[in-house]
Amino acid sequence: MIPSSLCLLRLSALGDVTHVVPLVRTLQRQWPQLPLHWVIDKGGFKLLEGLEGVTFHTYDKNTGVAGMRALRRELPGERFDALLQMQVALRANLLSAFIRARRRIGYDRRRSKDLHGLVINERIPDRPGIHVLDAIGSFCEPLGLHQTEVRWDLPVPADAHAWARAQWPEDGRRTLVISPCSSHERRNWYADRYAAVADHAASQGWRVVVCGGRSELERRTADGIIAAMRSPALDLVGKDTLKQLPALLARADLVMTPDSGPMHIANAMGAAVLGLHAASNPRRSGPYSTVRYCVDRYDDAARRYKGRPAAELAWGTKIEHDGVMALITVDDGIAAFERRRHDLAG
Repeated sequence: MIPSSLCLLRLSALGDVTHVVPLVRTLQRQWPQLPLHWVIDKGGFKLLEGLEGVTFHTYDKNTGVAGMRALRRELPGERFDALLQMQVALRANLLSAFIRARRRIGYDRRRSKDLHGLVINERIPDRPGIHVLDAIGSFCEPLGLHQTEVRWDLPVPADAHAWARAQWPEDGRRTLVISPCSSHERRNWYADRYAAVADHAASQGWRVVVCGGRSELERRTADGIIAAMRSPALDLVGKDTLKQLPALLARADLVMTPDSGPMHIANAMGAAVLGLHAASNPRRSGPYSTVRYCVDRYDDAARRYKGRPAAELAWGTKIEHDGVMALITVDDGIAAFERRRHDLAG
């Protein structure tokens, strides 16, 4: 049975809302006339505004229950045929109770928490061992579909691409873009180690660009990288918007970053990603299209901090301990960079 209306709920973070876009494309490919509504946070909306065929409804967590009531008034008066409740955090679960829907599809019991089971009446299959994007894609299965193709086509306007093209010349030099910070600080690598890999890239004739947001942490980290480098770097930290960031990352020949929103945005834009993984498993939350250029010290972290190999941990276990990213060496980063450089040369 074809639904007459669907509502998606996924508020954050940027990487996760990026993972939802292929699901939207799957739904649109099967049912091009289906009205899609998406309850999202302000950051996700800034990134995805203009996604065709989707009506966005933003929720600001600072507005609390009053904002939830306002959201309910903003949504269509009739119940949705189905709500895809793709977030298990307590706030998202409470917010979903303000969305009227006949079918309320959520996560399997293993991944349910914070009262998730009380606000849903159907569950997606439990498939440990798959990437987060594929788990989100499986939300279409209770509707009778399967996500067999992964397509993003993020809504990046022409002026954002023009801004990105203006940042450095198209002179044939390869470009390494470093986006050094995750919102989870214990996933972040160290400024001097970024600088060492950047200097190696520069010694091979590559341009180095450092980008990031406007937080104090990102500014401080970028300053540390640039100060530790022997070679010059283009500093674009705090200078782009969430619409310009995808266009900027798309120009890179390689993006070096920890497990972060920019990692997944870069992947969605077709850029190769040198992901730095010790606190998280790259096969679950790394760049979806390839992990070939990633550094993977997740198993080392599991043995050191959990006392057993990664294969014996529950799928999705985070190892966000102080010092875990020290397991990734400069030589690891250079080796990953060289894999990409050799592939481009070949």
